Amino acid sequence: MSPALAALVTGGSRGIGRACCLRLAQDGFVVAVNYRQGESEAAEVVREIEGRGGKAFSLQGDVALPGEAERMVQAVVAESGRLDVLVNNAGIARDNLVLRMSDQEFGDVLETDLAGAFRMMRAALRPMLRQKGGRIINISSIAGIVGNPGQANYAAAKAGMLGLTRTVAKEVASRGITVNAVAPGLIDTEMSGSIKGREQLVASIPLGRAGTPEDVAAAVAFLASAGAAYVTGVTLNVDGGLAAG
Repeated sequence: MSPALAALVTGGSRGIGRACCLRLAQDGFVVAVNYRQGESEAAEVVREIEGRGGKAFSLQGDVALPGEAERMVQAVVAESGRLDVLVNNAGIARDNLVLRMSDQEFGDVLETDLAGAFRMMRAALRPMLRQKGGRIINISSIAGIVGNPGQANYAAAKAGMLGLTRTVAKEVASRGITVNAVAPGLIDTEMSGSIKGREQLVASIPLGRAGTPEDVAAAVAFLASAGAAYVTGVTLNVDGGLAAG
């Protein structure tokens, strides 16, 4: 019997990452729930998955630190025998207007949100190339497409992720590996709860509501599925129509 398919979700202990872990486990993947500091939250995600009959394990690691990506990927392969899906979800925000933004605020966000995703992709490609197949799904943001005042660092990182997605998709398509991005709009998470002008933003969404982490997880599940075998290099907006106009 061949080993079960395995997925690694960075930043999987809460919010969108948690929802992705639960959905991928529901779809039959063994899920590695990565966390940086939220050990108890990650353990709870694992318990919830196992309580539903799935398989999961938690995996500590900081995508912003060189060497961590390789260690985490090796740990997943050692535990599961393979790596089939990488969801690059880990990210931070350090909001400020450009005139007030420090070099560190700008650099910290790019190091985690963009360079961290790059390192994870590079590490994950090694086992995927050996397997001659795999799925990489990058969680970008509508901010990387339309911009957002006070988030120059975040928008730049998420826009960079889209260019990274398209480029790597072309580099590895011949080896049966797909690389896609999901760009959430306003999603009800802990990170989005403090957004200024939230009510006005919701009013501008054509579907009339904020999204849920499960809305994003459904898009991730599709891109990880056999039904998306001919989809690569694309960005799937999950924003209720926010960027349509």
